[in-house]
Amino acid sequence: MFPRRPLLLLCLLLFIPRAASQAAAPPNILWLTSEDNGPQLGCYGDTYAKTPHLDALAARSLRYNKAWSNAPVCAPARTTIISGRFPTGDGSEHMRSLVPLPAEAQLYPQLLRASGYYCTNNSKEDYNLEKPDGTWDESSAKAHYNKRPAGQPFFAVFNTTISHESQIRTPGHQLVHDPAAAPIPPYHPDTPEVRHDWAQYYDKLTEMDQEVGRRLKELEDAGLAESTIVFYYGDHGAGMPRSKRWPYNSGLQVPLIVYFPPQYAHLAPQGYQQGGATDRLVSFVDLAPTLLSLIGKEAPSFLQGRAFAGTHTQPAPEFLHGFRGRMDERYDLVRSVTDGRFVYLRHYMPHLPYGQHLGYMFQMPTARVWRDLAIAGKLNEDQRHFWEPKPVEELYDLQSDRWEVNNLASEPNQQARLDTLRKAVEDQARKIRDLGFIPEAERLRISGNQQSPRDAFKTDAAYPFEAVFTLASQASRYTNPDPAPFLTALGHEHPLMRYWGVLGLQMRGVTGVQAGHDQLLALLRDVSPSVRIAAASALGQYGSPADLPACLDLLVKEADPTQSSQPAAMEALNGLDALDDKALPVKDRIAALPKRDPKTPKRLQEYVVRLHEKIAADLGTPPPSGDEKEIEK
Repeated sequence: MFPRRPLLLLCLLLFIPRAASQAAAPPNILWLTSEDNGPQLGCYGDTYAKTPHLDALAARSLRYNKAWSNAPVCAPARTTIISGRFPTGDGSEHMRSLVPLPAEAQLYPQLLRASGYYCTNNSKEDYNLEKPDGTWDESSAKAHYNKRPAGQPFFAVFNTTISHESQIRTPGHQLVHDPAAAPIPPYHPDTPEVRHDWAQYYDKLTEMDQEVGRRLKELEDAGLAESTIVFYYGDHGAGMPRSKRWPYNSGLQVPLIVYFPPQYAHLAPQGYQQGGATDRLVSFVDLAPTLLSLIGKEAPSFLQGRAFAGTHTQPAPEFLHGFRGRMDERYDLVRSVTDGRFVYLRHYMPHLPYGQHLGYMFQMPTARVWRDLAIAGKLNEDQRHFWEPKPVEELYDLQSDRWEVNNLASEPNQQARLDTLRKAVEDQARKIRDLGFIPEAERLRISGNQQSPRDAFKTDAAYPFEAVFTLASQASRYTNPDPAPFLTALGHEHPLMRYWGVLGLQMRGVTGVQAGHDQLLALLRDVSPSVRIAAASALGQYGSPADLPACLDLLVKEADPTQSSQPAAMEALNGLDALDDKALPVKDRIAALPKRDPKTPKRLQEYVVRLHEKIAADLGTPPPSGDEKEIEK
């Protein structure tokens, strides 16, 4: 027995340096990201796709089948990633907004850098949160891990824009994929334009795949492949209408592929195997805590996701959450959730159409031909849905209806499922104190540019969340005609209650607005710009002809971003646009308004311009001059 002990001791001594070396060598982490594409890849079973490099990566990695981006458009999706928080709770959910970070929060590169990592981003940021100094070691088109000091572990992001929506519609593209074989969703009309756009989308995925292949080869050539954990993911669903910008599964599901070299197999999720797949629910809010877990750090309490790999892996969530706020120049308020099989959407502004006119989206041929066929009455039931009034709730079974066209919300045998997912949306809103129920102009009035909306509205005095959320939920159930709760709210001391009181009456049309007519007129002088604008919009749409001049006058004044605010101008211009020909008496005044506020961040200035372009086209006034062209995304 004793003679064996020296041999055992020798083996232990030989093992200790290797174990210590492993412990002392944290992994490098490489993120390869692409824009505006869902899981339309060969490794996800898409036979139309040609993506050999990603297919090869998946063959030695773990593929996530149920990953969501939380937001169906780039800026709020990327805000979720960089903050590890739900933008709906921080007031950063609107497309191309820019608000301060909550006081207690830090961005994940700050946390990685504090742990000794060299962090680079190449190169898109597009955050809706103001980035603190020192967030990245370098964030530019030249950022690269090869610039790090010798021996320092790195975290690096390389983002490709090849598959972005703007590239799908680039004219003159010579198709490689056969448009006749393109898989057209049943909600899109089957036209040459639509087939061309989908084929071009798949062509761009092939080009994106080649770029990913180049980055992987670069890592291999540098001798870093076996010391680097590799993530590949898309930033939200396909850049086609009704996928991008909409929190269905088609707008939120992304490909996510993660490779763990053998020496870091201990950090991989349980059950990891090369070429494997998992149905664990993951979303972008989980990426930041997962990064920290991979380097042995526990996530601080301000991160709201769950680590799905590493030394601090947490149990999978029961649900994934999605959202839709302002999309470019158009306001909306939608929340969605999935349990992995069913997808539920709750519309809190169902009076706004699905197919609102977004200047950027309507550059896509598919969007234009789809709208034109809707106007001509040449669409079938599945295709018309996008151009019809919204229901309050939607429920889809992805197992039998992957395109989400058969709404089960009214089916008697689905009411238990509907109740469960509705409660999940409501619980999430309460958990994060969802700020989406505060109109953007009112947020800015209270928080200004220096304070985070999260901090400005953290008390019940500033934001009586439960009362506002309850009223908004009642208001949006417009099939209930009773105006009583909203009439009471018009006299409430808090502007947010007055705001939802106005919307509750507006959603009930002529009957609702007539019931609160005199109070709505009084609210044209409200302290809150959002309340004033909402009252003018409601009276302009459903009031008497005698009300119209005062409503138009107020909306035109609020539509001047240099005198009110950028969000107030957008809210007012949306109100004017909804009035259609009723706005003709003030068309010259609208055309003469300033289109940009120089005090507004550049990333926000384009949206007022787009609204002016739409209103000018509808009212027959000259469009904005050449110096007012929109900023390309």
